[in-house]
Amino acid sequence: MPTNLNFEMARSLVGFTVLLLFLSICESASFFQPISDSHRSAAVELFSPDHGSLKSLEETYEALRTFDVLGIEKKPDVTATACRLVSETVGSSSSTLKNVFYALKANSIVKCKINDKAYQGIITRLNAAVDGASSLPDFYYSVGGLVLVKGSKGDVHLADADGIFRSVKAFRQSDGRWRSSSSNPESSAFAAGIALETLAGVVSLASPELDQSLISTLNNDISKLFDSIEKYDDGALYFDDKLVDGHDHQGPLATTSSVVRGLTAFAAVTDERLNIPSNKILGLANFFLGIGVPGDAKDLFNQIDSLACLESNRVSIPLILSLPSTVLSVTKEDLLQVNVNTVLGSNAPPLTVKLVGVFTSGSKAASLVESQELLFDDGTGMYNLKNLPKSIDVGSYTFVFEIVLHELEHEKIYITGGQKKVPIFVSGLIKIENAEIAVLDSDLGSIETQKKLDLAGQNAVSLSANHLQKLRVSFKLTTPHGLAFKPHQALLKLRHESKVEHIFVVGNSGKQFEIVLNFLGLVEKFFYLSGRYDIELAVGDAVMENSLLLAIGHIELDLPEPPEKATRPPPQPVDPYSRYGPKAEITHIFRAPEKRPPKELSLAFLGLTFLPLLGFLIGLLLLGVNLKNFPSNAVPATFATLFHVSIGAVLSLYVLFWLKLDLFQTLKLLGFLGVILVLVGHRVLSHLASTSAKLKSA
Repeated sequence: MPTNLNFEMARSLVGFTVLLLFLSICESASFFQPISDSHRSAAVELFSPDHGSLKSLEETYEALRTFDVLGIEKKPDVTATACRLVSETVGSSSSTLKNVFYALKANSIVKCKINDKAYQGIITRLNAAVDGASSLPDFYYSVGGLVLVKGSKGDVHLADADGIFRSVKAFRQSDGRWRSSSSNPESSAFAAGIALETLAGVVSLASPELDQSLISTLNNDISKLFDSIEKYDDGALYFDDKLVDGHDHQGPLATTSSVVRGLTAFAAVTDERLNIPSNKILGLANFFLGIGVPGDAKDLFNQIDSLACLESNRVSIPLILSLPSTVLSVTKEDLLQVNVNTVLGSNAPPLTVKLVGVFTSGSKAASLVESQELLFDDGTGMYNLKNLPKSIDVGSYTFVFEIVLHELEHEKIYITGGQKKVPIFVSGLIKIENAEIAVLDSDLGSIETQKKLDLAGQNAVSLSANHLQKLRVSFKLTTPHGLAFKPHQALLKLRHESKVEHIFVVGNSGKQFEIVLNFLGLVEKFFYLSGRYDIELAVGDAVMENSLLLAIGHIELDLPEPPEKATRPPPQPVDPYSRYGPKAEITHIFRAPEKRPPKELSLAFLGLTFLPLLGFLIGLLLLGVNLKNFPSNAVPATFATLFHVSIGAVLSLYVLFWLKLDLFQTLKLLGFLGVILVLVGHRVLSHLASTSAKLKSA
């Protein structure tokens, strides 16, 4: 059925095709990729020192930890600055407990030189802080600091480890969450992560060993905490705190990161196996990988540090199946390549990757292929399927993979997550054949004009029709395997010379696409506008490598005159930026000049104007000019000469003003000449006055 759309919608044909492709690919990207070079580039950029140093010891440690985990060689030089901050912090008795903690964490990476006296002072201070701790952060920083000192110097223990363990457990809640202090009624998963990491430190510092019943009860608390875990549709698992007071709300990334750090730290110090399903560990890994590359330094640290904890945890190490590309071309015969790595991109243990099934997206039909193993390439470290099965043509599919570990012992260490479904697009060049455009007689349906179209090249069809005729456009689409292909959109657009556009959906029957426009039924929709209509054809699909938006040509339509009450064409939208474009050229017709006398006559009258001046000079000679008062001395004679020259210059300036100068130019020059005229005139008149006075006195 024909559809009349406005101008803006018509202009968005190509954009709509691209949008469909983009959305489809986004939907296919629900799998997770391990850490890549993009994270390393982001780390170098986000942790670049500001004026030679980072803002705090906490940020310095986060930068060092991120660089260390990612193995970045070309990184900002923060080691010297870090050692200076560490030395200042551990050597000062006024340093806060938090700064001492992060100074020790930074030192565990950069290995600065700290003397034994400074270490003894730190141990004494941290032990005192443990004894006086009243909140979870106090225990976290003091116990964590002692653990770091033990890692550097050894022989550090807690005298009353059982009592400290029970003091920390006092912040525990029945749902597995923890409070940060006894005065704060709100519990959170973020605080639970801090508590687990603190208790792991207490266990490692205990001498003798702790009561195992305390550890067993904590295992139950961890199970309760994981009962509150939340899930995304793609299988990613995360923790989030729904606090009434949002002041201390950390967000899902920081909260989940805190839990992972605490969980892996506690699992590393206890002999008991934590009662956590392996698929939840894999879901946590998927959450951190699904973030992509964070744009914030704190978020990037939380992501990388958490993945490093999962990389070496004692519960289950996740293995990530990923594909370099989820778009395969049948025409180019692309290889299906699969990677299996740890979350940080390390090599996986010996295993086999199987393609257990391929299903058409949105269909419940049986698998298109039988189960088969992918071949491992030692050179690339990938698992390959060289040739796609013949049953797979262009379209959207769901590939199902399965990872099988070779050794039974590895099944206790690694988690593969069972079968993995990956949406994959298979694209190709679509064959476009039998393309024609024709003008038909409305009554008999006979062909009046018919022309072939080359939809892979250029077309310049010129047609004409009246309101009693029809326009037919037809073509055939087939896949590389010869099957019928139905694209996301096949649209025909007619644009009138007045910019009014009309879009029609091209229907199909199997491989054949055809549309017939009956102009008699469309005169109202065409607003009775006769004239030239440009014809465009748009055929597009996400898997069609040769999607097209092609100008076919034009048709001259002769439509009847509109009745009085006929609908007028809608006003076309005005581009708001057109006001800044070039304006129309202004043309002005000047008045024709009036008729003037001949040039010779004008010159004759000009000569007559000099006759009075000539008569004035002759009169001076006849009357006799008195030059007796002209100074005879050199200096007065010079000023007298300059005085008369200045008068002549002023008169010449008047002439120039009449001929070419404007008023402002004349006034500037006159001001300069006037000053000279006044000065020399004053000297001349003074000389004449003094000479006259001498003559009278004589």
